[in-house]
Order: sequence, then C-alpha cells, then structure tokens
Amino acid sequence: MTIDANKSIQVSAKNYFVFPLVIFSLCILIQPLSAEESSQSSIAEKANQRLRLDEQLMLDNYAVEAPLKLDEALKDYKSKQEKIEVKPLQIDISKALNAIDTADANQRASTLSEQAAQSLTIADVRATALKNNLAIKVAQIDPLISGTEVREEQAKFDNIIFAYAKYGQIDLPKISGDTVEFKSTNINLDGKQVKISTLAQDKRSLELEAGIRIPLRTGGSITLSSPLENKSSRGRFESDEYRSAMRFSISQPLLRNAGVKVNEASIRIAEYSQQAVQLKTRLQSIRIIAAVDKAYWALYEAWGQLDVRRQQFEYANQNLSMVKHRVREGLSAAVEINRAEIGVADRMEALIVAETNLKLAQRQLRFYMNDMTEDLVQTNTLVPSTQPSLLKYEFNRTKLLDDALTSRVELLEQEIKLAADLTKIEYLENQTLPLFSLDYQYGALSNTNSSFGQNYRNVLNGDFNDWSIGLKFEMPITNEARKAQLDNAVQQRNQRLATKTLQVLTVKKEIYDALDYVDQNWQRILAARQQVLIAGINYEAELKQFNEGLRTMTEVLETLTRLGEAQAKEVRAIADYQVALIDTAYATGTLLGYSKLDFN
Repeated sequence: MTIDANKSIQVSAKNYFVFPLVIFSLCILIQPLSAEESSQSSIAEKANQRLRLDEQLMLDNYAVEAPLKLDEALKDYKSKQEKIEVKPLQIDISKALNAIDTADANQRASTLSEQAAQSLTIADVRATALKNNLAIKVAQIDPLISGTEVREEQAKFDNIIFAYAKYGQIDLPKISGDTVEFKSTNINLDGKQVKISTLAQDKRSLELEAGIRIPLRTGGSITLSSPLENKSSRGRFESDEYRSAMRFSISQPLLRNAGVKVNEASIRIAEYSQQAVQLKTRLQSIRIIAAVDKAYWALYEAWGQLDVRRQQFEYANQNLSMVKHRVREGLSAAVEINRAEIGVADRMEALIVAETNLKLAQRQLRFYMNDMTEDLVQTNTLVPSTQPSLLKYEFNRTKLLDDALTSRVELLEQEIKLAADLTKIEYLENQTLPLFSLDYQYGALSNTNSSFGQNYRNVLNGDFNDWSIGLKFEMPITNEARKAQLDNAVQQRNQRLATKTLQVLTVKKEIYDALDYVDQNWQRILAARQQVLIAGINYEAELKQFNEGLRTMTEVLETLTRLGEAQAKEVRAIADYQVALIDTAYATGTLLGYSKLDFN
C-alpha cells in the first residue's frame, strides 16, 4: 500500500499530527551501526587475522628444540646400534656412495647438454604455478562473482528518483445523464427532480509528478513527491485549471520484515558467502602449492633413482669388462661372462624404467605450472636445484594442534557458513510473524489557479491539506510454508555443525598421521644411509673375493643389487621425508609460512 502525504514543516497548528511522523522519519534515516553489523565485521577481522597468521607460521615455530642435522643424527644413530664397528668406506665407487643430500643435482644431468637442461628451485616452481596454474585461474573468478552478488544486495537500499508525465485529450459528444433530486435549504430547489446531461466538450489534461523514494533499513519506505495537474476544457463553459501539491508518505512494517537486522540479513549472507568463496579460492591455491611441492620432490626422487640405476649399469659394465679380461687370461671360467651379461641386461631394464619415470615426473610438474608447450616438453629437461631439508624436528604437538584448529582454511570456511546459517535462521524466524504495517500519508495542497505561475504560491501556507493513517494485517491460516522454510534452515545448520565436528576430527587425524610419517621417514633415512654404507663394504669384499676366485659373478651381482636397492631406498626416504613435512604444514594450516608465500 502506497500512501502519499506532503506538508512543509512550516504549517499551521491544525496540522500538528505531521510533526511526530516527520521526526520519526528523520530518526529512521539516521541509522546507527547495528550490533549484528559489528558482529559480522568482527568475524571478518578474526578470519583475516587467522589468515595472516597462516602466512607467518612455519614448522620451526613448533619445534621444542633446535632441529638436528643429518650428520649429527647419524652419529647418534650409530651409537645406538649394537654391532661390530664398521671400518670407513674404502672402495673405488665413491660416486655411487655420494651422500644424496649433498650431491649436486646438475651432476645427475651431466649427460644432458647445457642448452637442454633447465635448473629450477622450488621457489621458482611455486611462483610459476601460482601465476599460471589453470585451476587457480578458474578459482580466482569466483571471488569476483561473489563480489557482484554483495554489490547487488547492498543496492537494495538505493534511493529511487522517479518522474511521471501523462497527457490526454478527449472530445465528448452530448451524453444523457442521470435523473437526480435536489435537497436544498432553498425551498425553490428542495425536492425538485432534474435530468443532468453532459454537454459536448473538448477536454485536455496534463499530469506531472517527480519525487524520490527512500527504502529504509528498518523495512519501510518514505516517498517525497510533488504532483502537478493541468485540466482544460473547450466549449460553452471553458476552463483552465492548475493544481499542485507537496506529498509525503511513509509505510513501516511492525512485525514481519521490521527492523534493520532483518532487512540487512541478505547483505550479511552475501558477505559471508563472499568470505567463504575467498577462503575456498585460497584453499585451492594452498592445495596447488602442496601438490607442486610434492611434484618437485617426486622429480628430485626420479633424478636420484635414475642416478642410482645409471651407476648400477656402469658398475655392471665394468664387471663385464673385468670378467672378459680374466677369462682371456684364464683366471675365470667362460660362464662368468654370461652371468655378467645377464647382470648388465637386468640393469639396462631398470635404467629404462627410471628414465621413463623421470619423464613422467617432469611432465607432472609442467602440468601444475601450465608449461606444456610441445617443443619445451620434448627438448627441455627440468633439473631440481633446491636441496632437501634434512633436519630432525621435535614438535610441540599440543601447540601445533591448537593452532591447526584455529588456522585451517576449511574450518574457517565452515565457521563463516555457520554464521550465515544463523543469520538466515533469524531472518526466517521473522518471516513466520504476521504482516502488520503502519501507513501514513500527508499532502499539502494548492488552491485551484488559472495560471501556472501562481500554482505553488499557496501550497505551503497550510490552507488545504489531506492526511490519513492506516494499519494493515495479513497472516496465512496455517503458515506452514514459512515454518517449513525455517525448519529446513535449522536442519541445514545442524548438518553443518555435524560436518564441522567431523572436520575437526579429520584435522586431528591428519596432524597425528603427518607427524608419525615425519618420524618414520626420518628413521628410514638413517637406516637407509647405514644400509648403503654396509652394502658398499660388502660389495667391495665380494669383488675382492671374486678376483681371488672365491666367489662367482652371480654372488657379486647380488651384492651390487643390494647396494643399488639401498641407495634407491635412501633417495625414496629423503623424498618421502620432504613430502611428510609438506603434509604436516598442510595439516596444521601453516603451508604458506612453510612455503614462505604471502598472498597479499
């Protein structure tokens, strides 16, 4: 219902009813920041603080003591082993036994030309992936879309300027009208019956109106307008009349749709949704970073495995040459040549597989970097230059878990969605109320004038006016539709609460699993390094005994295989240790700090 009322503040005493409503309207227009707006702002700032903390934290912050270097850990590991002291390694295959954590990655690519090899640090890979990864580019559009939805909801309180114009003309013939009876104080007219007929005439009208409509955050609306009307007729009784007014109207719900909190609910929900989308985009980026880091260390492992298989092939070839020489000199049986050739063939197969795995690892890393140009894929070889972190951490698990429950992006997203659900429930609770509204209108009218110039002179003197006030009530008999909507929203929030509880349990499990994998893979590195040392000594001994005629080439090749497997285990354990650190940083919500990245 739209009701217009209009009056200047400078009116006569008979218009006293206008002042309370004018003051009421001005109070509505000056609306302070609601408690809900303050709460929403607090949630947003809380989320931003947590995200900034995420970018600052690193795993070192959770270490209860300084991390232990690999050499020191090996000494400690050796001291705990109950076995005979092992002599230092003194064999002629030092390249095969080089410590993997100190070997230059470019040496592993020595067979490649300098033009074909591209050395990459893990920081370069992260930056390229964040810049070019297609999954991130797709996700980055979502915040822009959600931003337009927020703007759309905020625009619901835009003031509306309106204008209306209508011109009409009608040429009427003479029309027979009704028969009427006069009631008059004039005895000559009282009780007389007459027939009224409309004479032929030419009527023209012009109606103009302009004003502003102001939606209120309380749910109501105010309209200020000024209509102008001109009516003229041609014929026996010509006339030309001008009338104008200043109109004011207000409509305010008192139950359903009443209040700032209810009418701003859609804006707050849109803002919550925008924050959730931003977090989801951030989470997508964090997942890409974790995947890129793992792909980088998978490439590092592929290079290490290729290095081991190449060394195995070289040593098998050296053994074959040595056996052929001994057979020519009559020091070994000819069958040893066949055994040595079988060893070469076995290691050739392993070398081919290792080369293929390297190609697959490079292609996977290029995929994350969106660097799949055909000529580069075919000709350019990626060589990781960042060395693995071989430091042993002792983590403060309690502090790490507490910060993870605060900083995990998934939990932040759920918290924001729960806040949006609560806002929606409060809105739907209001919608179950009856529709009960107050409408008021006031108009300051002008006298009828014969010219446009005199039309507005007597609008504001208060001589002519009209006003009205009314109440409107409306309510469905069962109200089941709105009650069902409310119940649906409550159940959705209960479902989300259960989901959050499940996510908390999942986060705890991921953290404990990741920490256990860190400890496990560190122990694997120590054990594998000791195994490499012992296997190398064993191979040297078997080779010497073969030269003395005490061993066959099959036995020598078996010890060489054990040496290669020990080296491969060490490479795999080192790569798995880096992945375990990544998983720990991801599980605790500190991956950005671990990666030294700032999204700002």
